[in-house]
Amino acid sequence: MAREKDADATVRGKPAHHPRTEAKGPTRAVVIVPVLTRHQRNDDETNRPRLMRSADARHDEAVGLARAINLDLIHTAVVTVNDPRPATLLGSGKVAEFAEIVKEGHAEVVVVDHPLTPVQQRNLEKELNAKVLDRTGLILEIFGERARTKEGTLQVELAHLNYQKGRLVRSWTHLERQRGGAGFLGGPGETQIESDRRQLQEKIIKHKQERGTVRRTRELHRAKRRKVPSPVVAIVGYTNAGKSTLFNRLTGADVLAQDMLFATLDPTLRRVRLPHGTPIILSDTVGFISDLPTHLIAAFRATLEEVVEADLVLHLRDISDPDTAAQAEDVERILADLGVDAGDAKRVIEVWNKIDRLDEGNRTRLLADGADANKAPPIAVSAVTGEGIDALKAIIETRMAGELEDLTVTIEPAQFGLVDWLYRNGDVVSRSDNDDGSATISLKATQSAREEIENRLRRKNNG
Repeated sequence: MAREKDADATVRGKPAHHPRTEAKGPTRAVVIVPVLTRHQRNDDETNRPRLMRSADARHDEAVGLARAINLDLIHTAVVTVNDPRPATLLGSGKVAEFAEIVKEGHAEVVVVDHPLTPVQQRNLEKELNAKVLDRTGLILEIFGERARTKEGTLQVELAHLNYQKGRLVRSWTHLERQRGGAGFLGGPGETQIESDRRQLQEKIIKHKQERGTVRRTRELHRAKRRKVPSPVVAIVGYTNAGKSTLFNRLTGADVLAQDMLFATLDPTLRRVRLPHGTPIILSDTVGFISDLPTHLIAAFRATLEEVVEADLVLHLRDISDPDTAAQAEDVERILADLGVDAGDAKRVIEVWNKIDRLDEGNRTRLLADGADANKAPPIAVSAVTGEGIDALKAIIETRMAGELEDLTVTIEPAQFGLVDWLYRNGDVVSRSDNDDGSATISLKATQSAREEIENRLRRKNNG
């Protein structure tokens, strides 16, 4: 029998040399990034081809995901696969090659940056003699470490249980045992795998019930916010686009912001007052990522409802990333799944972050390319340096409260309680105190503020 040809797998290896120590340190791991040449991703709705990432970008993202859970990478490789094997995805030659790397490097985990069937995962674990994590499993591990709130923990556990349920097809010894029947039932009883599956289903039902309670609590919080209406502005974007850094810049908060995939998992909300006094609630959400598992999106729907409920959505892009267009497409797909049209210029503002990382030539070219006559131009900012932040605040305020208007009001002595409110909610240009004790104030205010001023003056006069 001829040896299986392995021309379907061409490896670009990127070994990372780490001296081995006897002390127990981070888990040693190998990262494999399969690139399927015959695999064309299409949009589920339109069936149109989706943008494909470069091999280097996929490699860097996979390495970032692995390091997000502190894996010690002893070897990473991009593998081009022309003919995916149903049993192992990779050809037998490459599997043997990676088995040798795992053995020599004493690796305990192999990360395969591609969805694996339960059978493929089982077979690879046997051949490599190491724990195998596919892309979905790796993302779930990261989410499990990042979850801090009760809601976040429940959502991660629910997604993990659904994932495990699909993995219970392994033919390990303990899964083949049967439990004998008891009492009048008799019979052979249920197999261990049936028992495990039943227990998982019971846990899933319990977690769904608990998540429903947390969800109702979140809805009560939203109802309270509606009674004191402040528009909600949600920041969304690909993971590591700089959402938390922008959130901190706009709010003065101290939310965790690191150069790390999924540094933030649980949503954070803060009340912010914009330059001309308009109050808003700003929401920082979990980062999106390509090929995010469907059941994970479903599990996090309660958190992502902050995006669905938002009056305005800031779609933040890392414009310095070579794969920014593909990342934007992934974000837009997830927004569409949530019922948010990324092309709705009235509701979604595209914000290009990390503009400080571009030289003048690339910056000018990208801004010119972004000036599409059919859509609102993007807002270029740097959340780190603060460049463009004032312009972004001005646009948010215009969307939420209307254009600035020139306004002159005369405040009678009995109405002087409104003066402080005018200074806090408008841009006072001049003030003159009149002989009769009144004050004439000229200011710039948003349309919303002008309407509130008129209502307050009317109530004072009627009162």
